[in-house]
Amino acid sequence: MRNCIFLIVIFISFFIFNCTKINDNNDVNRAFGSYSDSQEIQSARTNISSQTVEIRERMFATQVNEIYLNARSYLGRTINLEGIFKAEGSDEEPVLYVIRYTSDSCCGESMIGFEVRWPNGQANQYPAGNTWVEATGVLKEYRSGFNRYLFLELSSLNIPDRRGAEFVTR
Repeated sequence: MRNCIFLIVIFISFFIFNCTKINDNNDVNRAFGSYSDSQEIQSARTNISSQTVEIRERMFATQVNEIYLNARSYLGRTINLEGIFKAEGSDEEPVLYVIRYTSDSCCGESMIGFEVRWPNGQANQYPAGNTWVEATGVLKEYRSGFNRYLFLELSSLNIPDRRGAEFVTR
C-alpha cells in the first residue's frame, strides 16, 4: 500500500510539473510574441547586424580575436577601432592595416588588427605609416586560393588628437 501511495504522489508531482512548464512557455510566448512571421525574424536580424561594434583599448585583442573566431556573426557589421596605420608589401600593391602590438607566446611580439581599404573606385588618401588612426568600416571577406581573409571596407579614416596604447595585452 505504501508503494502505491508513493507512486501516486510521484505521478501527481510529475503531472503538475509538466503542466506548469507548459503554462510557463505560453507565458513566455505571450510576453515576447511569436516569431513565426519571416518579416519579424528578418527585422530582428537587421537590427542586430546594424549595430556598430566598438573595439575598445582595454579589450582590444580579445574583441578582435572574437571577431576572427566568429566571423560569420560579424560580416556586414560596422566596426570602429583605433590603432597604428601600417602598410606592408610592395609600393604598387601594399596591404594596409590598422593594428596594435601584443605579446605572442611563441614569437615575442606580434600584430593584431584588421586589413583596411577604401571601397572600389574611391581614390582616398592614406596616412603615412605609424600614424595613429581611427578607422570605421564594414567587415567583409575575400578569398585568395583556399584562404579567407577579413578586411574593413572603410567609411572613414581619421587621425585623432590623442594616441592610444600601442601595446595591448588582452
